Amino acid sequence: MKLLELFKTINSYENKLYQPYIIAEIGVNHEGSMKLAKRLVDEAKEGGADAVKFQSYKAETLASKDSPSYWDTNEEPTTSQYELFKKHDGFWIDEMKELKEYCKKKDIEFMSTPFDIESANFLDEMMDVYKISSSDLTNKPFVEYICKFNKPIILSTGASNLHEIQEAVSWIEKFGNPLSLLHCVLNYPTPDENANLGMILDLRQKFPDKIIGYSDHTLPKEMKVCEMATMLGAVIIEKHFTHDKTLQGNDHYHAMDKEDLKLYRKNLGRTFKILGSFKVEALEDEESARNNARRSLVASKDIPKGKIIEKSDLTFKRPAHGVSPKFIDEIVGKKATENIDEDALIKWEMCHDK
Repeated sequence: MKLLELFKTINSYENKLYQPYIIAEIGVNHEGSMKLAKRLVDEAKEGGADAVKFQSYKAETLASKDSPSYWDTNEEPTTSQYELFKKHDGFWIDEMKELKEYCKKKDIEFMSTPFDIESANFLDEMMDVYKISSSDLTNKPFVEYICKFNKPIILSTGASNLHEIQEAVSWIEKFGNPLSLLHCVLNYPTPDENANLGMILDLRQKFPDKIIGYSDHTLPKEMKVCEMATMLGAVIIEKHFTHDKTLQGNDHYHAMDKEDLKLYRKNLGRTFKILGSFKVEALEDEESARNNARRSLVASKDIPKGKIIEKSDLTFKRPAHGVSPKFIDEIVGKKATENIDEDALIKWEMCHDK
């Protein structure tokens, strides 16, 4: 399913969970190499991602030269946002066009998060859905500018309080764009105890008409955090993606790789198989149990023909081949039409009204 179709399909959550739409966030983990960028697309596809997402920015329009870091400097030693972003801002319109065509060839959806007006403009012809970073949740002019493309929007909510999310949602609702909100924690990497996946439930409650998802920054480990997010109702799962988790710097150290993604898909397949139907009904495989493990009304003593059946004449035993105990009030007071032996299953033809 394409992302645009997801927005058209899911109007409300009803009482069910959904197989998530998985976005492999390559970001700038290609480190300026088109060869590596295409390799990451290939590996994301192999791992089972529905989309890959890059980032489109220029350091000059994203951060001032004195912007301090907000990441783990043990993993990424650069302490200036400007300096870090300057290392990885080489991919621009031509590179994005090439990657868009490559993704089309590989049958995986292309996305890129714009961080300025110019990239927002040139990405319009390449994407059906826009992604807005958590860092721009309070950037009203930029949010409103993206709304004018009249496309669905995915908005990450990292480092935000509820009133800030509500405010951003109000800006978008004014334009009528379909909207997805991703629970997110801007902590790189996010310790498991800071994932706070319960916020997904609060987002679902506070924004029942929005598609709720999760953007993950925890260490991949066994991918249980993303699996738990899915079980809490996250319809979109976004996670950074790399070819080598041992690399220092930027977004490699908290990213998943293709093997993590395969594991997540495998675990989800088993989990959804166990979840089964979201509609309460007896299964075909339970028919034997319905017939043999349930009970029938049974004569607790010999009941002679013509006797008015009393409650003391009855008990209930397996199997369910006779009259169900739920009809006891209809059987009591009827007249036996034949001699009924003790321990015999009561059948409707054994009695009639007085």
